[in-house]
Formats: sequence, structure tokens, C-alpha cells
Amino acid sequence: MYVASPLGFTEPGKEYNVLVIAALTEHGIKPKDPWAMPNNPIRAALEIPASPERLAALQRANAEVGRYNEGLIRDSVAMLALLDGTDVDSGTAAEIGFAAALEIPVVGLRTDTRVTGDNDGAAVNLQVERFIYRSGGTITSSLSDAIAALLAVIRSRRVTPGTDAQP
Repeated sequence: MYVASPLGFTEPGKEYNVLVIAALTEHGIKPKDPWAMPNNPIRAALEIPASPERLAALQRANAEVGRYNEGLIRDSVAMLALLDGTDVDSGTAAEIGFAAALEIPVVGLRTDTRVTGDNDGAAVNLQVERFIYRSGGTITSSLSDAIAALLAVIRSRRVTPGTDAQP
């Protein structure tokens, strides 16, 4: 089960990411956390002084991280997407669209109380919302509700005999 979020970019986000991953694990869900990529090549590339070598290393690292995250999504039975902020993070939105195209159900978690949808009828960007619902997912307003929705999705997708998809 893939966790799509911008939480790895800030210290408070990293702390909340730990809480989310722990809560999923406590409920028997095996999260695929892109922020936990072993030997993240972007960190190493950022240590190179500003130069053409650094730019080339970052471009290679970006491609590697993108492939890694794509593989995690493809290997997932569901996705939890964190939707907080004045607008859904662009990387998270892309991951949602990709999962929806692969028919992987997406459960959105929006705890942010600000009104940011395209109009009163949308919790978030209308296209992001469309892909979440089209995937068979839903949007929740608490982590406990998101976990309950994910567990329901995982149970429903485990009924196919002979598959090796893991949550």
C-alpha cells in the first residue's frame, strides 16, 4: 500500500509521516513509503558542490527516484494520498492520477480545514477528486477513517486467488 505525500520535505512533515506509517503498520497494513528509499541518490547528489557534475548527478537521481516510486505504486494494492495544503502537492497529484490509471484504489486524507476545492462542491482540485473516486477510493478527514477505508479496499482486493499483491 503506497503512501503518497509531500511529508519528507520538512521536519514537521517527517514527524507526521512517522506517525502515519506507524498507524498503518499497527493496523496490519504494510506501507510502501517512498521517503524510506534506501540510499536515496538525491541526498548524495545534493552533497556535491554546485557544478555541472552536481546537476548531472541530480538529473540521474531524479530519474532513479521516479522509477523507484513508480515501481512501488505498480506493486501496490491501494494508495493513501495526503491531500493537506492550500493545493494538493503536484507530486502527490501525479501519483494519484497514475494509480487511478492503473486501477489502484486511492484513499485521500484531508485533515486541513481550509476550503481549497475548485468550488463548494469539491474538497480539493476537482480533477484530483475525480481520479480518487474513479479509482474506487474515497476522501476522508481523519487518519482513523482513512485506515478503515484502506482496510476495506485491501480486504476486497485479496479475494482473487493466485495473486501475489500485498497491501
